[in-house]
Amino acid sequence: MMPPQLPETADALLPEPIGAGLAPQRPVVAAPKTMLWPVLRGLGIAVLAVAWALIAHVTSAGNESSGWGAALALTPMSTALALLLWRLPARWLGALIGMAVAAGLVWLWPFLKGQVALLYYLEHLGVYILLSAFFGRSLFGPEESLVTRMARSVHGGVLSPAQAVYTRQVTLAWCLFFAGMALVSTGLFLFAPVAAWSTFANLLGGPLIALMFVGEYLWRRHALPEETRATMADAVRAWKAQRSDKAP
Repeated sequence: MMPPQLPETADALLPEPIGAGLAPQRPVVAAPKTMLWPVLRGLGIAVLAVAWALIAHVTSAGNESSGWGAALALTPMSTALALLLWRLPARWLGALIGMAVAAGLVWLWPFLKGQVALLYYLEHLGVYILLSAFFGRSLFGPEESLVTRMARSVHGGVLSPAQAVYTRQVTLAWCLFFAGMALVSTGLFLFAPVAAWSTFANLLGGPLIALMFVGEYLWRRHALPEETRATMADAVRAWKAQRSDKAP
């Protein structure tokens, strides 16, 4: 929650009848917005992401039984399921399914706490598949691709033919990238030591996504040298806007 802002005029410091008579009439100057809160929030998210990755790697790479490691691995999936059940029109049905899932977890807990790596693998696999489908499904149908819509929001709704073609290709590239991440993760989990899979999935997943993001930005400067260039900050704002538009 944002910290409360200080009043901007003398009228706000006094009750209305008094303030209206005593405060001089002068233009109101808007106070500059502080950048401290966004910076602190970004740092907090980054610290949590790094801590999560390290804990996930430690608890899964050893391939040992860990109750708190299993609970941590199940937290994102349980939270997502709870949100889906909460949005069901029939709340009684959501509560019934939730109680059934909780009972199943309790019954399977002795097995689950010994399968921490498997739980993290299923979580990562689900995320990569969903992201691949999120980008890929926009390539079919009458609507524009996801990155094309994001680019339009950055450029005021106007794109050149070259930009339209390029952004569709970028959408396909992200779709294939996440599908490839899922495929590599599955191959390592099945045929490599657990520690090797955990290093890729837990420690290298985030940096690889960031590298893909930066690589696309650098390639865009080469592929569209004559076009108006959007910064990476513009791309992040467009991504957030796209997510808010999809939110119910």
